[in-house]
Amino acid sequence: MSRIEELAANLAAVRERIAKACHAAGRAPDEITLVAVTKTFPASDVRLLAELGITDVAENRDQEAAAKVYDCRDLDLTWHFVGQLQTNKARSVVSYADVIHSVDRARLVNALSRAATDAGRSPRCLIQVSLDEAGTAEGGRGGVRPDGVLALAEALSAAKGLRLGGLMAVAPLGADPAPAFARLAEISDSLRAVYPDAKTVSAGMSGDLEHAIVSGATHVRIGTALLGGRRAIVR
Repeated sequence: MSRIEELAANLAAVRERIAKACHAAGRAPDEITLVAVTKTFPASDVRLLAELGITDVAENRDQEAAAKVYDCRDLDLTWHFVGQLQTNKARSVVSYADVIHSVDRARLVNALSRAATDAGRSPRCLIQVSLDEAGTAEGGRGGVRPDGVLALAEALSAAKGLRLGGLMAVAPLGADPAPAFARLAEISDSLRAVYPDAKTVSAGMSGDLEHAIVSGATHVRIGTALLGGRRAIVR
């Protein structure tokens, strides 16, 4: 089986899972944006996915992302940055990312705002929420505590060059994702009560996309189920 045949089969299986989850939740499949997470995979895979109709691609490391975006600069893609982001990488990430999923602190908002203003860009930013039981970032996943979301949203909405898009979260490791995603839905409702345009809910990955869709996810971030097991080296 060729690589494009493999990707096509995987994509069909993922889209079928999304369709079934949407049916169970009383939602339409076109409400869900499938974001292909291509970290550790080559730019050639991005090109094949684009041939198959994928329009949204995500990376989580700046160095790899910047090179891949350059290699695929002729493609009409929406690029997402989904990894933990250090302030010293803000300028680079803003130069190519259309959507930044991992905004979790005011200092990062300030760095992104300066970079976006200087570059004349206006990336859509999602607040990453920690869904760990303790509600803290100490679990290693990152994210702001739920009770800090509105304050960070206020900072983001006021920041020049940035657009508040909504929320992103990762289900806690080793726990049932359903309660965590239900909690995320509640936080999203509270956010949209103040910022009605912050409609994006980026949640759900290869192992738990169904739970995320039931709880209102608008974007699912799919890597392994689409591309296969992670490679150690990008070729």
